[in-house]
Amino acid sequence: MNQESARNLTIFDLLARSWQRRATVMDLRFNADGTAVAFAGADGSLAIAPLADAESPEKRIRVSADFGQATIRPRKAPPPPLIETATLGDRTLPLAAGPADRFIVASGAGELLFVDASGEIESAGIRVGGPVMALDHWAANGITAMSDGVDLFLSHHRSPPVRLEPENCGVAAIALSPDGLHIAAGTANGLLLWETSEATDPQSIHLPARPIAIRWSGDGRWLACPLGRQGIGLVEVATKRTAVLQDFPVPVESSCWSGPSNALIASGAFRIAAWTMEAPPLADSRSGALIAGRSGLVAVDRVAAHPTRNLVAASYASGQIVVARIGGADELVVRHAGEAVTALEWSANGSHLAIGTADGTAAIVTFPPQIFKS
Repeated sequence: MNQESARNLTIFDLLARSWQRRATVMDLRFNADGTAVAFAGADGSLAIAPLADAESPEKRIRVSADFGQATIRPRKAPPPPLIETATLGDRTLPLAAGPADRFIVASGAGELLFVDASGEIESAGIRVGGPVMALDHWAANGITAMSDGVDLFLSHHRSPPVRLEPENCGVAAIALSPDGLHIAAGTANGLLLWETSEATDPQSIHLPARPIAIRWSGDGRWLACPLGRQGIGLVEVATKRTAVLQDFPVPVESSCWSGPSNALIASGAFRIAAWTMEAPPLADSRSGALIAGRSGLVAVDRVAAHPTRNLVAASYASGQIVVARIGGADELVVRHAGEAVTALEWSANGSHLAIGTADGTAAIVTFPPQIFKS
């Protein structure tokens, strides 16, 4: 490699392992024990990448004896190929983190399967009557929630799934609370909330559009629901107070919660939209507004909050990916441009950022500790 090409290497070139999939990466998940990440393709494929890396960025850092300046050398060899599983369906497989190193996926026939970090497949012994459209799992109490797009089902410790009433509510997105005691389900009219421990009637929360996704805050106090062209819905769970934050220039399709910053973060604007929950925007969308990174001419389309630092990763419609500081304009450009990002998630320890794109790129960006100094 000549000096000119070395100087042109980007952070993505130096820190990322990247693979080309045969279909758009629609979803991704890290497993619970932090050893692997699974990428789900639009064609029903599933591929797994171990997080262990023989040429991790930290191993390639060199510090000069004269000036103490740190540099990172490029990889000597491409990363090993992804672990491909057998084809389990003909569309995107609903995907969740299961116990230990295993993932849970739903086959095209409606059967739930365990897939371990080596790609081995085992039946979870849970099946619903038709294809599963949404899936979530809470390992601490063995609860698995799933929807066939019409009804919501719960299974405790791999027991036969029980349908929650009411029937035919058109359940789409679902999400278990951080303590596993509640489940939220998106419908055409907003949200339904159930307790997972007993069969109770759901609580209904009206929103002006069907939630694209449901995100619980880490303390279980708040729910955030991207609503597309209607903005983002915010719900205080205990009081059922709601707010709909609107006037985004493009549809809101992604949101997340930052525990370190106690902040809600959303896509849909020409900069990363963020609000502190110290002054929640329930009555006024400007209340608690935070700066996060820089504004530009291209809209943010995906956000993912760092689990331990006041940082957020964001992608733009141009394919640019940045890591920005919540509450400040500082940001690190990870990738300058590329295909649209379709999935974005941090590992639990915050060392790895997994990325999926519309052209089938699956990538893991591993950040050495030195890159984030505070």
